[in-house]
Amino acid sequence: MITVRAYGNAGPPLFVLHGGPGAAGYMAPVARKLGRDYRVFEPLQRRSGDIPLTVDQHIADLHEVIKVHCPGERPALVGSSWGAMLALASAAAHPGTFGPLVLIGSGTFTDESSAEFHRVLDSRAAPGVDDRIRAAAEATDPDAALAAIASDLDAPYSFDLLDSRSDNEWVDARGNRETNDDWSRRRTAGEFPASFAAIKQPVLMIHGAVDPHPGPMIRDSLLPVLPRLEYVELDRCGHYPWRERFARDRFYEVLRSWLAKHLPGTPAA
Repeated sequence: MITVRAYGNAGPPLFVLHGGPGAAGYMAPVARKLGRDYRVFEPLQRRSGDIPLTVDQHIADLHEVIKVHCPGERPALVGSSWGAMLALASAAAHPGTFGPLVLIGSGTFTDESSAEFHRVLDSRAAPGVDDRIRAAAEATDPDAALAAIASDLDAPYSFDLLDSRSDNEWVDARGNRETNDDWSRRRTAGEFPASFAAIKQPVLMIHGAVDPHPGPMIRDSLLPVLPRLEYVELDRCGHYPWRERFARDRFYEVLRSWLAKHLPGTPAA
């Protein structure tokens, strides 16, 4: 079973899902903060191995750790970037298993929103960033190469970061490529976001106004299949709200207030 870090020992269960794919551990600050009111679990998603990583493998891993750590309960899922996409895919694959879903800086679900993301990123980042990401998988040390690119992307992904420290436990370049390739194949086939229509629980989308991922376009692509979707946009905020100087407090205020409304058992403020 994959590694799962735990925070807090009281309150309803909640899982935080990191992005990347393959950037394990960077949600630790959010997990620690929410651990004051919840039993928080931070799964470090599976690394690449003998068999290519797929979306279904990540879904199966998450389902397994939930059965182990909170059997019979319906934990909330709080996912960042790819983790937001995994939260939706998991909830669609296992209806009734999860509680409310929170999507922080979600990735894209349509060709149009993906193209807009790349257009904005290309206007901010050093030329050839997409080529560098693809080439990282063939580098002598692909994980180090991808980690360096991720660090370089802090600036074009952000507004005003409080610090540049990474909480990553590891970066998995091969797992990133394999998972993204599988997701792209299934999106092109029309499975995502259509399958999300199976999701009946409330969903909150928190998005930074400066995030290169186009929040309103992503929201509009999800609304036809997620009628209970709520959208909150944070001013002066990029892809990682908890790291942003001007948005961090507002981010936690929105997150905790919404969870208190939709996750039974949340302690009173």
